[in-house]
Amino acid sequence: MPRTISKIAPEWWDYTTLDKEILDDAARLTPEDMLGLSREGFKVVFYDTLEDFYLAEALEYVQAWRQSTPDNPVGICGPIGPTEQLPLVARIVNALDLSLKDKDAHFWGMDEWVLDGREVSEDHPLSFALADRSLCFNRIRPDLAMPESNLHFPKAEPTAYVRSWEGVRCAVMQGGQGEVKHWAFNDPLRREGAYKDNPPAPEEYLQLSTRVVDLHPLTIIQNARTSGGGKLDLVPTQAVSVGPVQTWKAEKVSIWHAGNHDNPFGQRLTTLMIAKKIPDSAVPMSLLALHPNVQFNFYRPGIGTCEVEMH
Repeated sequence: MPRTISKIAPEWWDYTTLDKEILDDAARLTPEDMLGLSREGFKVVFYDTLEDFYLAEALEYVQAWRQSTPDNPVGICGPIGPTEQLPLVARIVNALDLSLKDKDAHFWGMDEWVLDGREVSEDHPLSFALADRSLCFNRIRPDLAMPESNLHFPKAEPTAYVRSWEGVRCAVMQGGQGEVKHWAFNDPLRREGAYKDNPPAPEEYLQLSTRVVDLHPLTIIQNARTSGGGKLDLVPTQAVSVGPVQTWKAEKVSIWHAGNHDNPFGQRLTTLMIAKKIPDSAVPMSLLALHPNVQFNFYRPGIGTCEVEMH
């Protein structure tokens, strides 16, 4: 049977092109069902309060950096979205007198907007590097801060960023989940050329490294909603994104669902597809079914329901 045309953007692949049985199975999941989908290599964790949720996310940074030594440097790759954990990271580092400099700790930004073929500067109001610095790294005491050379932000010309993953162990890659079911900006691809009738095979998509990507229309709309007050003209249509190649270098992939960036259905869909090992590049997050160590972290009240409710 031919794949369904997207209900969102007919020129693109996305989750609306999946078999209806998968969509219906996901919508029926209760939170207790989701918790029960943990398996070897995939763990589902619930947090009852936002304080516990974001503190646990912040502690992943600290726990990764505490493992680092000059002889065996360790880093974490982190997102913008969510961001609430970032000030907590700085506060904990300062309170513990944790010298990121002495430990040779590292950090990789996941992605950045691209305009006119270049990554945006930190003067751009939506700059992810600006957010990382202002919310976290500029708040760490100078005597504890990691050197600038250990902060790796992706560029449109990604050679240096890709090289920075060599010789440094990535203990964990954090992420959120967008409405198009991406991590970082690993969006579904356009429905054109070799992918006119079918999206890339999972094994083909996983060969992608850090690169400049065209953003799915749903991603642009979401970022306008979550970061720009709905002002679509602020949001670029391209970004540079960490790739699956780098993701598979991370010992653990930790995804944080607060209920803000994707809806109740989306949170259920990727949980089901990863748990049941149904990878499909039209749902990029589902490809994490092939990663050996993934954890989904949910704010329990943010899971919601898929019941019809008119507003």
